[in-house]
Amino acid sequence: MPVLILLPPSEGKADAGTGRRLDLTRLCLPELTPAREEVLGALMTLSATGRSDAAADAALTALGLTAGQRGELARNARLDRAATAPAGQVYTGVLYEALGLATLPPGALRTARRTVLVSSGLWGVVRLADRIPPYRCPIGARLPGVGALSAYWRRVLSPVLTAAAGGGPVLDLRSAAYAATWTPPAELAGRTVTVRVLHERRPGERTVVSHFNKATKGRLVRDLLLAGARPRTATGLIGALRDLKYPVEERPVTTGRPRQIDVVVTEL
Repeated sequence: MPVLILLPPSEGKADAGTGRRLDLTRLCLPELTPAREEVLGALMTLSATGRSDAAADAALTALGLTAGQRGELARNARLDRAATAPAGQVYTGVLYEALGLATLPPGALRTARRTVLVSSGLWGVVRLADRIPPYRCPIGARLPGVGALSAYWRRVLSPVLTAAAGGGPVLDLRSAAYAATWTPPAELAGRTVTVRVLHERRPGERTVVSHFNKATKGRLVRDLLLAGARPRTATGLIGALRDLKYPVEERPVTTGRPRQIDVVVTEL
């Protein structure tokens, strides 16, 4: 399937890794290694608060965490020696439950590992088979010496993801916060498809959904993988979704911007 699929991470993560320690040099797109090292170091420094309540409070605020999540700081502070697991197992949220990687046939799973990139405030992007430890680092965080992660990764990821897209279509299912880290350039925008999920309660009455938006996107990717879809253009990608019986409506095309579609669901 010559299509690049971009997913958001999930806030929900596995409690712990099960295998070897983190090795940044073994993650995909090795040109991101220096940036990953910088962000990881900044996160660990911020999270290593010691006995200072004031430092812990500042770290929690910077990471958008509550006082009840203080244990996440201790986890972050030792990420460089924490056990890892494949990213597809670390992320456990609604989208990943619907995607159901563990129950995909071998061929579909191989395709997922080859074509899916998951956005991350800590790693930039990872593939599903990349081994990472559970962590807490939202894209909205500000880290010492790094600053706002969204702006940091936007500078770093621009050439990397543009190259990773190659000549095929891109299915961009990232949430708005993660989508801000990479905007397809004009020459790629026409090959990029973004998806909005709408719930039609009754004819003519539609609302944007959030929780079930994630589940629908997970099922959408799963169905494409199971079908062995190999679209070579954005039009082919949209057609593949319609072939899978997804009610797709395309919004007006804007030159230089990704093609935007609505997937309309009647049951959540």
